[in-house]
Parts: sequence; C-alpha cells; structure tokens
Amino acid sequence: MKTIGVLGLQGGVAEHLTMLNEIDNINAIKVNYLSELDKIDGLIIPGGESTTLGKLLRSFNMLEPLKQMIKQGLPTWGTCAGMILLSKNIEGESKCYLGTMDISVKRNAYGRQLGSFQVERDIDKMKIERFPLIFIRAPYVIGTGKDVDIILKEQNEIVACRQANMLATSFHPELTNDKRVHEYFIKELVN
Repeated sequence: MKTIGVLGLQGGVAEHLTMLNEIDNINAIKVNYLSELDKIDGLIIPGGESTTLGKLLRSFNMLEPLKQMIKQGLPTWGTCAGMILLSKNIEGESKCYLGTMDISVKRNAYGRQLGSFQVERDIDKMKIERFPLIFIRAPYVIGTGKDVDIILKEQNEIVACRQANMLATSFHPELTNDKRVHEYFIKELVN
C-alpha cells in the first residue's frame, strides 16, 4: 500500500483526500508538519493561494526540506497554486517558492474568479478521454525547460506538464468525480 500525502496547510485539501480515498491500495494522509513528510510515498500540493501556502511552508520550516525531498525524487503533483509553488519562475516576481520544476508560470492567467471555466478534453499523453477540466483563477505555463514534457494545452496555453518526478496541472481534478488523473499520478510517478 502506498501513502500519498496532501499538503494540508491551505487550499483544496479535503477534496484531494476524498479522491485518493476512492483509489484501491492508497493510504491518504494530510501533511501539516515536517515529520509527516517522512511517512509518504508521494505528495500533492493542492490549489489554494500560492502566496499563503509559501508563507506557511516557511513558517512551518518545511520549505527547504520539502524542496530537497522533491529534488531527491519525491513524486510530487502541484494543482493550480501547487503548480506555482513548483515553478522556477513566476512572471512579474523576483522570487519563487520551491523552484524545483523548470517552468515559468503566469499567475491568475485566465483572470480572476469570473475568469474561471470548465471544459472537457482528451488528455492523450495520460491516455484519458473526455476529462472535465476545471479552471479557477488558474495559472498556465508560459515557458519550459528542455526536460519538461508538455502534457496538455488549452486555448494554446500549457496547462499540464511533467518533469521527472513532478507533475503540474493548472486545472482541478479533485473538484470532479473523475479520479483518472489521480490514478495517473500514482501509477506513473509514485509506483
């Protein structure tokens, strides 16, 4: 049985835990403290408010240790704000947070809350047909390094990508009733 942690400091934590609990042979736990990082086989950084998440990671002395664990291979998936935390560059900002994924992102790229939308798309590189993509104040990727695999574009913008042990999505699979992206993360990155 694999243990998947969901960073529990802020954001869509409960929704990811609910989704993970529907997958066989997965033990899902909320990760609030540094000591809990040693208990997991993979980590999901949920959507929420990236600035707040970054501050809380620093306050809980988790930012640098988590960064090192990801660099050493901890399978990590960032959704929405989680994508921003993983990125090496945030447009218009001089600092990043974890900075482990060779991507540049545009924060709130689709506008504020009113710019939120939902579409259904095939995610060919995940072998997923007709997946509901929910974007809420979503970022998108405006640049990638050579080792980043672009998984999906929406409106010609990169909204899902992978690099080594890291997956990043602009959209929120945890807000659907469809667990296939969670299963992809576990099968392709955690196992």
